Amino acid sequence: MEEDDTQDLPNVSAPHRGTAVTDVPLHLPFRAATTAPLPERAPAVAPRPARPAPGRRVPRGDDRLREHRGPVLPGWVGVAVGGLALAGCTAVLWRAGAVPDAFAAAFGAAPRAFHGLRATHWPPLAFLGIVALVALGGLGRSRTGHAWVLTLFGRYRGTVRRTGLTWVSPLLLRRRVDVRLRHWRSDPMPAVDSGGLALQVVVQVVWQVKDTARATLAVADHTEYLAQQVESAMARVLSQLPADAFHEDAPTLRDAEAVGDALTRMLAAETEAVGIEVFSAQPTRIEYAAEVAEAMRRRRVAAIDAKHRDTVLTSVVDAVDDTVHRLTSRGLVELDDYERKALVKDLTVAFYTGRAE
Repeated sequence: MEEDDTQDLPNVSAPHRGTAVTDVPLHLPFRAATTAPLPERAPAVAPRPARPAPGRRVPRGDDRLREHRGPVLPGWVGVAVGGLALAGCTAVLWRAGAVPDAFAAAFGAAPRAFHGLRATHWPPLAFLGIVALVALGGLGRSRTGHAWVLTLFGRYRGTVRRTGLTWVSPLLLRRRVDVRLRHWRSDPMPAVDSGGLALQVVVQVVWQVKDTARATLAVADHTEYLAQQVESAMARVLSQLPADAFHEDAPTLRDAEAVGDALTRMLAAETEAVGIEVFSAQPTRIEYAAEVAEAMRRRRVAAIDAKHRDTVLTSVVDAVDDTVHRLTSRGLVELDDYERKALVKDLTVAFYTGRAE
């Protein structure tokens, strides 16, 4: 210990001769309360930045890829613009005489002789035709419970959740996404408990697409991703507890509510990066695999029988003790040590035989 550090310490009696003395550094956790605080010293070497602990990490989504409202107009706008453009094309053709006389007479217009389309007719026809094609080609019908994810040359442009007749630019690529509340029930999946016993588990998941941009663009197939994450999360949760505790009162996988809560939290964290919101992930069936089912059934029956025998024996002992205490406390009988043991033995056999039957 350095001299400048020992000056502030209280006086301590000197150790006896022949006694080994070891100096305790002042920076240990259990320092005396009367010790004066030492001045902080600058570290000789700058501390290195802490590195993240190795291990499994929860996936994180791209913060730039988030759902937002896409460019969309009511459907009547596209119908009106397309109708006006077609009407303009018809008017240009009528002025050129290209409209049949019967069609022109049906609308109350005078027939005109056709002398061919001139160069002055082509520009308005082309413009009006393109307008009509864009206006009518962008019309679409959006169903309730579905949304459109819009992309332009691979870049996300927005999401349309509007229902009914809508107009979206025909240059945008549309991908339909189901945003309804959905449930998925798995097939029996293999797993193991904390003791390594093989299990067969069926899980039901209630989920919904929350962010359509991530569900469509952040992963190849969000439904397949969910199914794979269910199997992975189920294997991690089930491996933490035994399937049954035969001879002790301990948490097991039979507590469906606790297992479901743990599975839901883990699955929700894993699927948040792809825009999926998990409301419930509940194991509906946890069974032993076929190769160990019979052996575990016999073990369970033996454990139930042993627990039943222990309960019966406890109640018999209590009944014998109460009977002997009443007989002796009321002075009905006077028993020596030998007679007391014989009475206890006879009562125990009689009570136990009656309870067993």
